Amino acid sequence: MAIYSLKKLKRESGFSDSCLSSCRPFLFTLKHTRPPILSSPATIPPHAVTGQSYLSPSAMVGLSVGEKHFIQGGIAQDLRTDGRKRLTYRPIFVETGVIAQANGSARVKMGKTEVIASVKAELGRPSSSAPDKGKVSIFVDCSPTAAPQFEGRGGEELSMELSAALRQCLLGGKSGAGAGINLSSLSIVDGKVCWDLYIDGLVVSMDGNVLDALGAAIKAALSNTGIPKVNIASATTPDEQPEVDVSDEEFLQFDTTAVPVIVTLTKVGRHYIVDATSEEESQMSSAVSVSVNRQGLICGLTKRGGAGLDPSVIYDMISVAKHVSEQLMNKLDSEIAAAEAMEEDS
Repeated sequence: MAIYSLKKLKRESGFSDSCLSSCRPFLFTLKHTRPPILSSPATIPPHAVTGQSYLSPSAMVGLSVGEKHFIQGGIAQDLRTDGRKRLTYRPIFVETGVIAQANGSARVKMGKTEVIASVKAELGRPSSSAPDKGKVSIFVDCSPTAAPQFEGRGGEELSMELSAALRQCLLGGKSGAGAGINLSSLSIVDGKVCWDLYIDGLVVSMDGNVLDALGAAIKAALSNTGIPKVNIASATTPDEQPEVDVSDEEFLQFDTTAVPVIVTLTKVGRHYIVDATSEEESQMSSAVSVSVNRQGLICGLTKRGGAGLDPSVIYDMISVAKHVSEQLMNKLDSEIAAAEAMEEDS
Protein backbone atom coordinates (compact mmCIF):
# COMPACT_ATOMS: atom_id res chain seq x y z
CA MET A 1 0.00 0.00 0.00
CA ALA A 2 1.34 3.45 -0.93
CA ILE A 3 1.26 6.05 1.80
CA TYR A 4 1.84 9.75 1.19
CA SER A 5 4.11 10.87 4.02
CA LEU A 6 4.57 14.51 5.01
CA LYS A 7 8.19 14.45 3.83
CA LYS A 8 7.26 13.02 0.44
CA LEU A 9 4.39 15.47 -0.05
CA LYS A 10 6.66 18.38 0.92
CA ARG A 11 9.37 17.24 -1.50
CA GLU A 12 6.97 16.80 -4.44
CA SER A 13 4.74 19.81 -3.86
CA GLY A 14 6.89 22.46 -2.20
CA PHE A 15 4.21 23.15 0.44
CA SER A 16 5.16 24.88 3.69
CA ASP A 17 5.43 23.00 7.01
CA SER A 18 2.42 24.84 8.47
CA CYS A 19 0.25 23.99 5.50
CA LEU A 20 1.32 20.35 5.60
CA SER A 21 0.55 20.14 9.31
CA SER A 22 -3.01 21.24 8.60
CA CYS A 23 -3.31 18.40 6.08
CA ARG A 24 -2.03 15.73 8.49
CA PRO A 25 -5.53 14.32 9.27
CA PHE A 26 -6.07 13.69 5.55
CA LEU A 27 -2.86 11.69 4.92
CA PHE A 28 -4.19 8.15 4.74
CA THR A 29 -3.33 5.03 2.81
CA LEU A 30 -4.27 5.67 -0.80
CA LYS A 31 -5.98 2.29 -1.09
CA HIS A 32 -8.23 3.08 1.86
CA THR A 33 -11.87 2.39 1.05
CA ARG A 34 -12.89 6.04 1.44
CA PRO A 35 -9.69 8.11 1.40
CA PRO A 36 -9.92 11.78 2.29
CA ILE A 37 -8.79 14.27 -0.28
CA LEU A 38 -5.36 15.86 0.02
CA SER A 39 -5.65 19.61 -0.33
CA SER A 40 -3.17 21.88 -2.04
CA PRO A 41 -2.48 24.49 0.64
CA ALA A 42 -1.13 26.86 -1.97
CA THR A 43 -4.68 27.41 -3.20
CA ILE A 44 -7.03 25.36 -1.00
CA PRO A 45 -7.62 26.27 2.64
CA PRO A 46 -7.47 23.29 5.08
CA HIS A 47 -11.20 23.57 5.84
CA ALA A 48 -12.10 23.22 2.18
CA VAL A 49 -11.85 19.43 2.02
CA THR A 50 -14.51 16.94 2.95
CA GLY A 51 -15.01 13.30 2.14
CA GLN A 52 -18.79 13.42 2.33
CA SER A 53 -20.86 11.54 -0.20
CA TYR A 54 -24.30 12.99 -0.81
CA LEU A 55 -26.96 10.77 -2.21
CA SER A 56 -28.11 10.87 -5.81
CA PRO A 57 -31.21 9.35 -7.40
CA SER A 58 -28.96 8.53 -10.36
CA ALA A 59 -27.96 5.45 -8.40
CA MET A 60 -31.46 4.15 -9.13
CA VAL A 61 -31.21 4.64 -12.90
CA GLY A 62 -31.87 1.28 -14.55
CA LEU A 63 -29.63 0.66 -17.56
CA SER A 64 -28.93 -2.46 -19.56
CA VAL A 65 -25.38 -3.76 -19.96
CA GLY A 66 -25.35 -2.48 -23.55
CA GLU A 67 -26.46 1.00 -22.48
CA LYS A 68 -23.75 1.14 -19.82
CA HIS A 69 -21.07 0.14 -22.34
CA PHE A 70 -22.43 2.73 -24.79
CA ILE A 71 -22.18 5.54 -22.18
CA GLN A 72 -18.71 4.48 -21.02
CA GLY A 73 -17.42 3.99 -24.57
CA GLY A 74 -18.70 7.39 -25.68
CA ILE A 75 -17.00 9.14 -22.78
CA ALA A 76 -13.75 7.31 -23.53
CA GLN A 77 -13.93 8.61 -27.14
CA ASP A 78 -14.88 12.16 -26.04
CA LEU A 79 -18.33 11.87 -27.57
CA ARG A 80 -21.13 11.60 -25.04
CA THR A 81 -24.60 10.22 -25.75
CA ASP A 82 -26.07 13.72 -26.21
CA GLY A 83 -23.28 14.79 -28.57
CA ARG A 84 -21.25 16.81 -26.03
CA LYS A 85 -17.54 16.53 -25.38
CA ARG A 86 -16.30 15.57 -21.92
CA LEU A 87 -15.82 19.18 -20.72
CA THR A 88 -18.91 20.73 -22.33
CA TYR A 89 -21.99 21.89 -20.39
CA ARG A 90 -25.58 21.49 -21.42
CA PRO A 91 -27.46 24.71 -22.34
CA ILE A 92 -27.84 26.99 -19.30
CA PHE A 93 -30.93 29.14 -18.76
CA VAL A 94 -31.24 31.78 -16.03
CA GLU A 95 -34.31 33.73 -14.89
CA THR A 96 -34.12 36.26 -12.05
CA GLY A 97 -36.75 37.81 -9.80
CA VAL A 98 -38.96 34.72 -9.80
CA ILE A 99 -40.08 35.13 -6.15
CA ALA A 100 -41.54 38.56 -5.38
CA GLN A 101 -41.38 38.21 -1.56
CA ALA A 102 -37.63 37.52 -1.53
CA ASN A 103 -34.81 40.07 -1.58
CA GLY A 104 -33.40 38.16 -4.53
CA SER A 105 -34.21 34.99 -6.44
CA ALA A 106 -33.34 33.04 -9.56
CA ARG A 107 -34.28 29.96 -11.54
CA VAL A 108 -31.54 27.98 -13.30
CA LYS A 109 -31.90 25.17 -15.79
CA MET A 110 -29.02 22.95 -16.89
CA GLY A 111 -30.50 20.61 -19.42
CA LYS A 112 -33.39 18.88 -17.65
CA THR A 113 -32.11 19.79 -14.18
CA GLU A 114 -34.04 22.77 -12.80
CA VAL A 115 -33.52 24.53 -9.47
CA ILE A 116 -34.69 27.74 -7.78
CA ALA A 117 -32.79 29.79 -5.20
CA SER A 118 -34.07 32.66 -3.06
CA VAL A 119 -32.37 35.07 -0.66
CA LYS A 120 -34.09 36.69 2.32
CA ALA A 121 -32.30 39.36 4.40
CA GLU A 122 -33.29 39.94 8.03
CA LEU A 123 -31.75 41.97 10.83
CA GLY A 124 -29.96 39.90 13.46
CA ARG A 125 -27.25 39.97 16.08
CA PRO A 126 -23.68 38.87 15.25
CA SER A 127 -22.27 35.82 16.97
CA SER A 128 -19.82 36.43 19.82
CA SER A 129 -17.10 34.56 17.92
CA ALA A 130 -17.43 36.83 14.86
CA PRO A 131 -18.78 40.21 16.07
CA ASP A 132 -17.73 42.01 12.86
CA LYS A 133 -19.49 39.60 10.47
CA GLY A 134 -23.00 38.82 9.39
CA LYS A 135 -24.44 35.31 9.05
CA VAL A 136 -25.53 33.16 6.13
CA SER A 137 -27.69 30.04 6.28
CA ILE A 138 -28.21 27.69 3.35
CA PHE A 139 -31.03 25.16 3.13
CA VAL A 140 -32.11 22.96 0.23
CA ASP A 141 -35.41 21.21 -0.33
CA CYS A 142 -36.22 18.60 -2.97
CA SER A 143 -39.62 18.80 -4.61
CA PRO A 144 -41.54 15.50 -4.70
CA THR A 145 -41.96 16.10 -8.44
CA ALA A 146 -38.17 16.14 -9.00
CA ALA A 147 -37.87 12.34 -8.72
CA PRO A 148 -40.25 9.53 -7.71
CA GLN A 149 -38.12 8.61 -4.67
CA PHE A 150 -38.61 12.14 -3.26
CA GLU A 151 -42.27 11.47 -2.48
CA GLY A 152 -43.09 11.53 1.22
CA ARG A 153 -39.86 11.97 3.18
CA GLY A 154 -37.63 10.43 0.53
CA GLY A 155 -35.85 13.67 -0.31
CA GLU A 156 -34.93 14.74 3.24
CA GLU A 157 -31.55 13.00 3.36
CA LEU A 158 -30.52 14.35 -0.03
CA SER A 159 -31.68 17.83 1.02
CA MET A 160 -29.49 17.77 4.12
CA GLU A 161 -26.45 16.52 2.23
CA LEU A 162 -26.84 19.07 -0.58
CA SER A 163 -27.19 21.82 2.04
CA ALA A 164 -23.99 20.67 3.75
CA ALA A 165 -22.12 20.47 0.42
CA LEU A 166 -23.18 24.01 -0.52
CA ARG A 167 -22.14 25.37 2.86
CA GLN A 168 -18.77 23.66 2.44
CA CYS A 169 -18.29 25.10 -1.04
CA LEU A 170 -19.56 28.65 -0.37
CA LEU A 171 -19.10 29.50 3.31
CA GLY A 172 -15.63 28.15 4.12
CA GLY A 173 -14.75 27.07 7.67
CA LYS A 174 -16.48 27.80 10.95
CA SER A 175 -14.53 31.05 11.29
CA GLY A 176 -15.66 32.16 7.84
CA ALA A 177 -12.10 31.96 6.49
CA GLY A 178 -12.06 31.20 2.79
CA ALA A 179 -15.77 31.98 2.40
CA GLY A 180 -16.99 32.77 -1.10
CA ILE A 181 -19.54 35.16 0.43
CA ASN A 182 -18.05 38.19 2.20
CA LEU A 183 -19.57 37.99 5.68
CA SER A 184 -17.94 41.27 6.76
CA SER A 185 -20.09 43.16 4.24
CA LEU A 186 -23.17 42.03 6.19
CA SER A 187 -22.10 43.77 9.42
CA ILE A 188 -24.02 46.92 10.38
CA VAL A 189 -22.79 47.68 13.91
CA ASP A 190 -19.98 45.46 15.19
CA GLY A 191 -21.17 43.16 17.94
CA LYS A 192 -24.70 44.55 17.87
CA VAL A 193 -26.50 44.45 14.51
CA CYS A 194 -25.90 42.56 11.28
CA TRP A 195 -27.73 41.15 8.31
CA ASP A 196 -28.72 37.48 8.39
CA LEU A 197 -29.04 36.02 4.90
CA TYR A 198 -31.30 32.99 4.50
CA ILE A 199 -30.58 31.23 1.21
CA ASP A 200 -33.12 28.59 0.22
CA GLY A 201 -32.74 26.23 -2.72
CA LEU A 202 -35.42 24.07 -4.31
CA VAL A 203 -34.73 21.16 -6.66
CA VAL A 204 -37.64 21.23 -9.12
CA SER A 205 -36.45 18.55 -11.55
CA MET A 206 -33.32 16.44 -11.49
CA ASP A 207 -31.24 15.00 -14.30
CA GLY A 208 -27.74 15.07 -12.82
CA ASN A 209 -25.27 17.77 -11.72
CA VAL A 210 -27.68 19.27 -9.20
CA LEU A 211 -24.95 20.70 -6.95
CA ASP A 212 -23.48 22.84 -9.75
CA ALA A 213 -26.97 24.01 -10.74
CA LEU A 214 -27.75 25.02 -7.14
CA GLY A 215 -24.44 26.89 -6.91
CA ALA A 216 -25.24 28.76 -10.13
CA ALA A 217 -28.76 29.57 -8.91
CA ILE A 218 -27.42 30.93 -5.61
CA LYS A 219 -24.92 33.13 -7.45
CA ALA A 220 -27.68 34.42 -9.73
CA ALA A 221 -30.03 35.02 -6.78
CA LEU A 222 -27.34 36.96 -4.90
CA SER A 223 -26.73 39.08 -8.03
CA ASN A 224 -30.45 39.82 -7.95
CA THR A 225 -30.44 40.66 -4.22
CA GLY A 226 -31.01 44.18 -2.94
CA ILE A 227 -30.08 44.85 0.69
CA PRO A 228 -32.18 47.66 2.26
CA LYS A 229 -30.25 50.78 3.20
CA VAL A 230 -29.93 51.17 6.98
CA ASN A 231 -29.66 54.34 9.07
CA ILE A 232 -28.21 53.93 12.56
CA ALA A 233 -29.17 56.10 15.52
CA SER A 234 -26.31 56.45 18.02
CA ALA A 235 -26.83 54.53 21.24
CA THR A 236 -26.67 56.53 24.47
CA THR A 237 -24.45 53.93 26.18
CA PRO A 238 -22.00 51.37 24.74
CA ASP A 239 -24.13 48.49 26.03
CA GLU A 240 -27.35 49.85 24.58
CA GLN A 241 -28.73 48.34 21.38
CA PRO A 242 -28.78 51.06 18.68
CA GLU A 243 -31.97 51.99 16.89
CA VAL A 244 -32.04 50.88 13.28
CA ASP A 245 -34.15 52.46 10.54
CA VAL A 246 -34.53 50.17 7.52
CA SER A 247 -35.45 51.88 4.26
CA ASP A 248 -38.32 50.55 2.16
CA GLU A 249 -37.20 52.45 -0.94
CA GLU A 250 -33.39 52.45 -1.09
CA PHE A 251 -31.49 49.23 -1.68
CA LEU A 252 -27.82 48.35 -2.08
CA GLN A 253 -26.82 45.77 -4.67
CA PHE A 254 -25.19 42.73 -3.12
CA ASP A 255 -21.57 42.36 -4.25
CA THR A 256 -21.07 38.95 -5.89
CA THR A 257 -17.51 39.55 -7.12
CA ALA A 258 -16.06 36.86 -4.86
CA VAL A 259 -18.97 34.39 -5.07
CA PRO A 260 -17.64 31.22 -6.73
CA VAL A 261 -19.14 28.80 -9.19
CA ILE A 262 -19.14 25.08 -8.48
CA VAL A 263 -17.62 22.68 -11.01
CA THR A 264 -18.18 18.96 -10.48
CA LEU A 265 -15.89 16.56 -12.30
CA THR A 266 -17.43 13.08 -12.49
CA LYS A 267 -15.04 10.19 -13.08
CA VAL A 268 -16.33 7.48 -15.42
CA GLY A 269 -13.76 4.85 -16.27
CA ARG A 270 -10.41 6.56 -16.78
CA HIS A 271 -11.89 9.93 -17.76
CA TYR A 272 -13.85 12.68 -16.03
CA ILE A 273 -16.65 14.84 -17.35
CA VAL A 274 -18.51 18.00 -16.37
CA ASP A 275 -22.28 18.46 -16.08
CA ALA A 276 -23.03 14.73 -15.93
CA THR A 277 -26.58 13.53 -16.56
CA SER A 278 -28.27 11.06 -14.24
CA GLU A 279 -27.40 8.17 -16.57
CA GLU A 280 -23.75 9.23 -16.63
CA GLU A 281 -23.68 9.67 -12.84
CA SER A 282 -24.95 6.11 -12.46
CA GLN A 283 -21.69 4.93 -14.08
CA MET A 284 -19.32 7.05 -11.98
CA SER A 285 -16.70 5.73 -9.59
CA SER A 286 -16.25 9.07 -7.82
CA ALA A 287 -16.82 12.81 -8.27
CA VAL A 288 -15.03 15.91 -7.03
CA SER A 289 -16.81 19.27 -6.72
CA VAL A 290 -14.60 22.37 -6.68
CA SER A 291 -15.86 25.91 -6.00
CA VAL A 292 -13.70 28.49 -7.77
CA ASN A 293 -14.03 32.27 -7.67
CA ARG A 294 -13.26 34.83 -10.36
CA GLN A 295 -9.63 35.12 -9.26
CA GLY A 296 -9.12 31.39 -9.77
CA LEU A 297 -8.90 30.73 -6.02
CA ILE A 298 -10.52 27.62 -4.57
CA CYS A 299 -13.14 28.32 -1.90
CA GLY A 300 -14.18 24.73 -1.18
CA LEU A 301 -13.91 21.15 -2.32
CA THR A 302 -16.02 18.05 -1.73
CA LYS A 303 -15.79 14.43 -2.87
CA ARG A 304 -18.41 11.74 -3.23
CA GLY A 305 -18.31 8.15 -4.35
CA GLY A 306 -16.62 5.17 -2.74
CA ALA A 307 -13.59 4.87 -5.05
CA GLY A 308 -10.34 6.44 -3.91
CA LEU A 309 -8.38 8.92 -6.00
CA ASP A 310 -4.63 9.29 -6.26
CA PRO A 311 -3.47 12.79 -5.18
CA SER A 312 -1.98 13.39 -8.64
CA VAL A 313 -5.42 12.75 -10.18
CA ILE A 314 -7.03 15.18 -7.73
CA TYR A 315 -4.51 17.88 -8.58
CA ASP A 316 -5.23 17.37 -12.28
CA MET A 317 -8.99 17.53 -11.65
CA ILE A 318 -8.53 20.78 -9.71
CA SER A 319 -6.54 22.25 -12.60
CA VAL A 320 -9.24 21.24 -15.09
CA ALA A 321 -11.98 22.59 -12.81
CA LYS A 322 -10.22 25.97 -12.62
CA HIS A 323 -10.02 26.10 -16.43
CA VAL A 324 -13.66 25.07 -16.88
CA SER A 325 -14.81 27.52 -14.19
CA GLU A 326 -13.72 30.47 -16.35
CA GLN A 327 -16.03 29.35 -19.15
CA LEU A 328 -18.87 28.65 -16.73
CA MET A 329 -18.40 32.00 -14.96
CA ASN A 330 -18.50 33.93 -18.25
CA LYS A 331 -21.55 32.02 -19.48
CA LEU A 332 -23.35 32.50 -16.18
CA ASP A 333 -22.53 36.22 -16.04
CA SER A 334 -23.89 36.62 -19.55
CA GLU A 335 -27.11 34.76 -18.71
CA ILE A 336 -27.57 36.73 -15.45
CA ALA A 337 -27.11 40.06 -17.26
CA ALA A 338 -29.64 39.05 -19.92
CA ALA A 339 -32.13 37.86 -17.29
CA GLU A 340 -31.85 41.08 -15.27
CA ALA A 341 -32.28 43.19 -18.42
CA MET A 342 -35.41 41.22 -19.27
CA GLU A 343 -36.68 41.65 -15.70
CA GLU A 344 -36.23 45.45 -15.90
CA ASP A 345 -38.08 45.61 -19.22
CA SER A 346 -41.05 43.60 -17.94
